[in-house]
Amino acid sequence: MTARSIRGAVAATLATVLSLTAAACSQPGGSDGSNSGSGAGDSAVVGIAYEPDSLSPLLGYGKDGNSKIFDGLLALDGNMKLRPALATALPEVSDDGLTYTYKLRRGVKFSDGKPFGAKDVVFTYRTILDEKTNNASRTELDAVKSVEAIGDDTVVFTLKYPYAPFAQRTVLPIAPEHVAGRQDVNTGAFTTHPIGTGPYVLTKWSKGEKLSFKANPDYWGGAPKVKKFTMAIIKDDDVRATRLRSGELDGAILPPNLAKGFARDSGTRTYAATTYDYRTVTLPTHNEVAGDTAIRRALDVAVDRQAMVDSILNGEGRAAYGPVPTDSEWFAKGTERTHDLDAANKILDDAGWKPGKDGIRAKDGVRAAFPLWYLTGDKLRQDHALAYASDAKKAGIDITTEAGTWEVIEPRMKQDAVLAGGGSPADPDFDQYTLLKSSLAGDGFNNMAWYDNKAVDQALEAGRRSGDTAERKAAYDTVQRELVKNPGYTFLTHIDHLYVVKDRFGALTTQVEPHDHGLASGPWWNVEDWTPKK
Repeated sequence: MTARSIRGAVAATLATVLSLTAAACSQPGGSDGSNSGSGAGDSAVVGIAYEPDSLSPLLGYGKDGNSKIFDGLLALDGNMKLRPALATALPEVSDDGLTYTYKLRRGVKFSDGKPFGAKDVVFTYRTILDEKTNNASRTELDAVKSVEAIGDDTVVFTLKYPYAPFAQRTVLPIAPEHVAGRQDVNTGAFTTHPIGTGPYVLTKWSKGEKLSFKANPDYWGGAPKVKKFTMAIIKDDDVRATRLRSGELDGAILPPNLAKGFARDSGTRTYAATTYDYRTVTLPTHNEVAGDTAIRRALDVAVDRQAMVDSILNGEGRAAYGPVPTDSEWFAKGTERTHDLDAANKILDDAGWKPGKDGIRAKDGVRAAFPLWYLTGDKLRQDHALAYASDAKKAGIDITTEAGTWEVIEPRMKQDAVLAGGGSPADPDFDQYTLLKSSLAGDGFNNMAWYDNKAVDQALEAGRRSGDTAERKAAYDTVQRELVKNPGYTFLTHIDHLYVVKDRFGALTTQVEPHDHGLASGPWWNVEDWTPKK
């Protein structure tokens, strides 16, 4: 999720200078043996924008797949189709959709040399489902009634209801019981020094600076040819671009305006990944202005989404009317909202929000004004926030943009709007349930707007619990149409992710990506399969 505010020009310049200075003093390479970029043989260094809070899958790390340290029972290929990983085949599913049986790959070892087995799968899922475990994604496994091991190589999941996308949930990484089971799941060393069965082994995590990995020589899928892999954590977009251009990085994720600067450079290739990643403005139910239905509906049509796509994204994206992209089979046709300032003004006039002398509306002594936070250093969020505030002002709504860190923003989310992000290509349930379910309001970054709509709650449960595609389609259509009537969020754009990578790695590929990107997505989603040129 996401958000932050605008600094003054001097503060922004100073922050960039300080970041560049820090970059000069702390290169991605280091004593752990990871090299910097610029064609360093069998090493690769990529720049990403964020780092995880934990590296434990028990706390949510890698839950959507592509963890370099761990494997799931299944994985997603380049076409987003499920394929076996620690399982030998896709699961055997009972006719009633309530039992999933997985046969496990034999001979797999964790990076500490200990064998992987069914007990580790059972341990992982039972631990995540334990309420004592601080995993904000626990509701994603709500359908699981039990998980049992049959011998060392078979695991059986029994569900409470026929949860259609359950197999997609089993890309979740498997943790070793013999390590993680012997320490505090929430605070133990495993959260920062993980051991898995994946293609890479973590060698060092310098918080706020980099994640360094070395190839797992005993990986069951074959030892990677990229022997050292480093993820440099560079939150500021401009600094990331600068370090890529200077040769410190082999690749980076960049916003469209910065990626464009590399288009004519020889020696690099730009990759565009189609995504479900949206930018949205939370309209907190507990804010007396943003929580007003008329204000919400007016903002929904006052915003010029296409202008944002054209000017902010340079055409690398689409207008967003909800969490589901318009080209998805799950999109509810007819829920598109046309930019219509006259309609916005009429909604507000009819609801009693009248313009004052300064052009800002008021009702019952309450001025139509509220703050909007976005994440510091994230230029895409900043640009979206500024454009949104500009469009809102034309309708007589005064939005003040503010930048900050998540530590600053999170305590304010109940009352203040946030320029947030989300999106998952796997299944409508994956994103919409945590985004909109009223019971999850206040649960970390779940339901950041504290949205409360009984019809939506019922539809989310129906979509989650039905095994029938037509019934599920009807449920998610209901969700999207309810968001037209009372939008607790203003959805703005779906963003294509752009990556620039040195061409010494040859032609690479991308997947359809979720909101969380860079860390496990991007052209390095399958870095273990890369063959660097010598």
